[in-house]
Amino acid sequence: MKSTMSVNLDTEVLLRLISQLQIRGGAQDLSSAINSAIELWMREQAKLSKGSDPASVRGYQWKTLFLPEGTELRSWSYGEYNYARVIGDEIIHKGKAVSPNQFAQSFARSTRNAWEDVRVRRPDDKQFKQASLLRQELAKQQAQPQTAVAAAPAALSESAILALLAALQVQTQAHAAAPATATPRNPSPGEGWDLPERRKFRYRLEDVAY
Repeated sequence: MKSTMSVNLDTEVLLRLISQLQIRGGAQDLSSAINSAIELWMREQAKLSKGSDPASVRGYQWKTLFLPEGTELRSWSYGEYNYARVIGDEIIHKGKAVSPNQFAQSFARSTRNAWEDVRVRRPDDKQFKQASLLRQELAKQQAQPQTAVAAAPAALSESAILALLAALQVQTQAHAAAPATATPRNPSPGEGWDLPERRKFRYRLEDVAY
């Protein structure tokens, strides 16, 4: 039998979790949702290098597309490739910080759409991919219905994890504190309630006590 523990939970977090479960439908078990969220968080943490902190990850935010540090950008122009790289929070090309649009236009004799012209290879990617396709994939992922577990942030803070863990405790205490609802008494008179009392086989206490 598995052991369990209780921790404190922010009321607002609990209400948001319950609301999210109701929106997503399906199983409404808070305990299962919390356990799955923690498992998801631990799997994400295992992917990070030792000592790294998701909150301190650096990179360039290109509209909705995030390019982490180390991402390479490539553009084709007049028979050769041109490259730029994300260093810190900037895209660096030939020693200068540029935007994706500036990088795409720097070799062109006509106006170019950076989303269509620039290819991107992030640190975990095996090959370059058109930036517009990456943006479309991201939009599809955000539009797809997700389970209540997946709705939890991939990289949760310690306080958020403790908050989720305590959701079950708060819900349990709330149910335990709620008074049991008794069946209301029916005051309607029953059949024969106004008939004369029969005492043929009944005795009053005062008749037999002395």
